[in-house]
Amino acid sequence: MARNAEKAMTTLARWRAAQVGDEPNKQERRPYLASECNDLPKAEKWRMQIIREVAKKVAQIQNAGLGEFRIRDLNDEINKLLREKGHWEVQIKDLGGPDYRRVGPRMLDHEGREVPGNRGYKYFGAAKELPGVRELFEQEPPAPPRKTRGELMKDIDADYYGYRDDDDGLLLPLEEIAEKKAIAKAVSEWKAKKAESMEGESSKVDEEQEENIYAVAAESDSSEEDSSDQSKSERALQPRFIAHVPSPSQKEVEQALLERRKKELLEKYASESLVKQSKEASDMLGMRN
Repeated sequence: MARNAEKAMTTLARWRAAQVGDEPNKQERRPYLASECNDLPKAEKWRMQIIREVAKKVAQIQNAGLGEFRIRDLNDEINKLLREKGHWEVQIKDLGGPDYRRVGPRMLDHEGREVPGNRGYKYFGAAKELPGVRELFEQEPPAPPRKTRGELMKDIDADYYGYRDDDDGLLLPLEEIAEKKAIAKAVSEWKAKKAESMEGESSKVDEEQEENIYAVAAESDSSEEDSSDQSKSERALQPRFIAHVPSPSQKEVEQALLERRKKELLEKYASESLVKQSKEASDMLGMRN
């Protein structure tokens, strides 16, 4: 029995191996990376397969009754397939095929909408109406157009500058009442301040009179003389300033420097007799030393 079972298993295994080897229509899986395929016809085949899958899922996502979670999953799968299709198109171009990114149809791409500021991810079918996505596609109302300076100036007239505010006769009586109140208030404040100042001056005069009751005239005269003498001495000690001092010209300054230089050289190198002779010669010529 064991031998027959072993033979049966061996025969079955051989038959199965032969059947698998002779199967003509064997399913071939799409490579995970587009760069692994180096055959141009196969690369185009896998691209078309991805397009068929995308079209099928785009048709399914149009049904809003699938539920929020199923719609979100389908939308993610479609975006993933579109990215994979882009990789295959790049590989086809590298292998010498056509550039489908430039010349290929974009019907599936145009059906999706991108959120402003989120480039690359698109929403298809019922995914556009999902909560949280609908608000992203709502456009803000356009801002009202701003008026130009010329348009603003068209609405400006005499009333804007208040030229005809007194024509109705309502402001003048009110202004007169307010003016009388302001004048009365200012006059009362002035009278109060004047009364306070008068009281202060009278009290000061009384104090001075009380202090000078027993003062002697001679002492006051002597004190005045002392103060006058002191002021004169202070004036004498103060420095005096001349209003205008004549300043030498440039030529006079140069002449003075030249003479000073000559004098220094003579004192340094000339003898006393030579200095005396030069001095006499300068005196005879009337030159200033």
